[in-house]
Amino acid sequence: MDAAEDRIYTVPNLLSALRLLGVPVFLWLVLGPHEDGWAILLLMLAGFSDWLDGKLARAWGQTSKLGRLIDPLADRLYILATLVGLVLRDAIPLWLALVVPLRDVMLLWVPPVLRRHGYGPALPVHFLGKAATAALMYAFPLLFLASHDGWYAEISTIFGWAFAIWGTGLYWWAGVLYVVQVRHLTKG
Repeated sequence: MDAAEDRIYTVPNLLSALRLLGVPVFLWLVLGPHEDGWAILLLMLAGFSDWLDGKLARAWGQTSKLGRLIDPLADRLYILATLVGLVLRDAIPLWLALVVPLRDVMLLWVPPVLRRHGYGPALPVHFLGKAATAALMYAFPLLFLASHDGWYAEISTIFGWAFAIWGTGLYWWAGVLYVVQVRHLTKG
């Protein structure tokens, strides 16, 4: 990797850092004052900035080691915070809040194995993982809207659960693919 990979101050890294800072704000909005409109807007902005930081990093040649670490970290923290907030607000069932992060718990062995074999701490994110995260980031605001009494609740329920089921399935499938990749890298 070249010196450009060690950059910290890039626009994509700034977007990922702002997304990280939004995680506690989202939880506060959901659990504190119950400012659901602002919480949903913040969640939507987080999803958009997730797409935008990757797009800009590639288009502007601003990919970096830091970006490859904080971007997926921000995604996982948003997913976890959203699951916690929505369970505590009775917007989603507990089983969904357990099934999604369980995949990441099951993959905790991957970074040490990769390091032991001379690879980085994580595998590159592949399209399936990105699609899973995108589906979940669509599902959560919709399921949150579904927990309200407005005219939009029924349609939000339908689309929210469709995205949640597909997103959860893809998230686990991506996890299986990571295991397969690690096995191929570490064989022999």
